Amino acid sequence: MTPTLIKGGRIVDPSQGMDRVADLLIEDGRVNGIDDQISPPDGAAVIDAAGLVVCPGFVDLHCHLREPGLEYKETVATGTRAAAKGGFTTVCAMPNTVPTMDTRATVDYVLQKARTEGAVRVLPIGCVTKGSLGKELAEMGELAEAGCIGFSDDGNPVADPNIMRQALSYSSALGLPIINHCETPELFRGGHMNEGWVSNRLGIRGAPNSAEETMVSRDISLAEMVGGRIHIAHISTAGAVEMVRQAKERGIAVTCEVTPHHLTLTDEAVMGRAETQNSPYGALTSAAYDTTAKVNPPLRATPDMQAMVAALADGVIDFVATDHAPHSSVEKLSTFEEAAFGISVLETALGSMMTLVHAGQLPLATMIEKMTSAPTRFLGRTDLGTLKPGAAADVAIFDPNAEWVVDADAFISRGKNSPLHGATLNGAVVATLVGGETAFSTSD
Repeated sequence: MTPTLIKGGRIVDPSQGMDRVADLLIEDGRVNGIDDQISPPDGAAVIDAAGLVVCPGFVDLHCHLREPGLEYKETVATGTRAAAKGGFTTVCAMPNTVPTMDTRATVDYVLQKARTEGAVRVLPIGCVTKGSLGKELAEMGELAEAGCIGFSDDGNPVADPNIMRQALSYSSALGLPIINHCETPELFRGGHMNEGWVSNRLGIRGAPNSAEETMVSRDISLAEMVGGRIHIAHISTAGAVEMVRQAKERGIAVTCEVTPHHLTLTDEAVMGRAETQNSPYGALTSAAYDTTAKVNPPLRATPDMQAMVAALADGVIDFVATDHAPHSSVEKLSTFEEAAFGISVLETALGSMMTLVHAGQLPLATMIEKMTSAPTRFLGRTDLGTLKPGAAADVAIFDPNAEWVVDADAFISRGKNSPLHGATLNGAVVATLVGGETAFSTSD
């Protein structure tokens, strides 16, 4: 393997408390050292990173690669290439495939696809229940042995509280978390966006914040009772965040994640524009009833968005995860009620997060920490999300000031469904290295 020397970049590695301009040497797929000046070894490839940020590769704990069974939406190959373009070097694949990842055979299939066709590392998440139907626990021990890093029925909530109690108990014995899509079906049923003045104006049935909050409250209570680890996927309401805050203060093993879109967009995006006063994007160009802004949980009102940013900054929200949910154009070119839920996020995640940095709402080091070392702490993987000597050379290099216009039609992902199409972002990935090998580069 050819050595690589990354010269003169601003190296930001929260796992080491590092923020300095230096050189980074990669040999045999691992970080060899960081110093002010390093002479390139014979035959080394040299990357000039002057003016660029060099950090550990981003880790996404929540994305949908769709394979097997839904390859018209995404494949392991296209999804991981999109991830590399976004600076991600590890992604965790959700199990709502066809068939679902509720057996070792399906997990093995995904891992084999990742080994032969993947551009980045893929870690599978197994189902909580068979078929994600919420009726009977999956063979969680078998799934753990197959390499699953946790269990989820996303995008179905584990609605039966007794099933959730059992799942938390079994997963606790395995040392793995339950990742729940927190939604009370009886409250959400028939909802297509956030319940509020925008849904009233557009005449679209909305889902209230309480649909999320009641399930979060139940899961925290069950986790406290059985001592299991509960992880709240894509948290989106101020009330849910406050429950997590109080639970953590009581010592309950609860964690949560937030998506870039719930940090930067409100339900006004359904009208074809970002909220002009509070969103960093300004006006968007699409028409009202923008189905690309239909996502679950829905984009919330401005106070909820602001609460997400504050909770991420102060540590109540543990890390950022994309919930990358690619769909075909047919599934979005429809009435709003008939459109599929989901946003294609991997290729815009950094640009969205950098809007918070440029606005002074989130320090750069905090943003990077929430996308690198924080998710790897959740995984218990000290070999990922770091540039410490000896660690796998998973590296993202990005220009924090590069201005670009989102062209969803040019996404590597098969999912072109993004409400940011036409928006201007500042912050773009220049290169991504996985195990010292280039997975993406703008120079290619």
